[in-house]
Amino acid sequence: MDWLYPLSGLIVGLIVGITGVGGGSLMTPLLVLLFGIQPAVAVGTDLLYAALTKSVGIAAHGRRGNVDWKTVGLLAAGSLPASLVTTFTLHKLNIDATHTAILIKTTLGVALLLTAAAIVFRGRLTRLSIESGWIKPHRVAPATIVVGILLGAMVTISSVGAGAVGVAALFFLYPNMPVVRIVGTDIAHAVPLTLIAGLGHASLGTVDYALLGSLLIGSVPGIWIGSHLGARLPEYWLRSALAIMLILIGGKLVF
Repeated sequence: MDWLYPLSGLIVGLIVGITGVGGGSLMTPLLVLLFGIQPAVAVGTDLLYAALTKSVGIAAHGRRGNVDWKTVGLLAAGSLPASLVTTFTLHKLNIDATHTAILIKTTLGVALLLTAAAIVFRGRLTRLSIESGWIKPHRVAPATIVVGILLGAMVTISSVGAGAVGVAALFFLYPNMPVVRIVGTDIAHAVPLTLIAGLGHASLGTVDYALLGSLLIGSVPGIWIGSHLGARLPEYWLRSALAIMLILIGGKLVF
């Protein structure tokens, strides 16, 4: 069974490298449904996995000036306190209890469905934001903090949402921001969020470090290979296939 973990990391890494999304939204349900890992351990391990893998991305985007640090600060102002409060709540609920496992699986399923919707409707959200005129200058900052709060709670419970859901929200809030800057900003925010949430889970004893190392062995080369393949494959079909997969997995976890 051990060799299947690096293989899973390789496959997920390839998908992330090609499409730009799919890390937590594929890795966590894979660990839960295929390998039978306890939901809390799958989430905690995947959070640290995401923090380590995305830290490479923040370095690259930061050097190219593709990060809006003010927006990162606004998101973090909501997400990091929300993550700490959510971790404390999970502790009080008893992370090993059956009802907590059900809560995590249900939240994971809902997060996967939201991620699929974000992938499918990302372009429409941007057009809606521009056409509706709802986003006014004085509304953007508080709305960004609220989005951060929602992402902080969702990511801490399910490890899903920092990627596609965060990008979709930024497209809606900042329709005039270049795509590469939105992606860089989302990654820059995801690193501290997943790190804080992952460390919170580590304090609860829900991180499997041997599993984490096995996943990284496969995912690092997978992301590198996928990033080179991505330019040669039709992104539209890849994202559509990923969205369908997430809908099926999310529906299974929720229902």
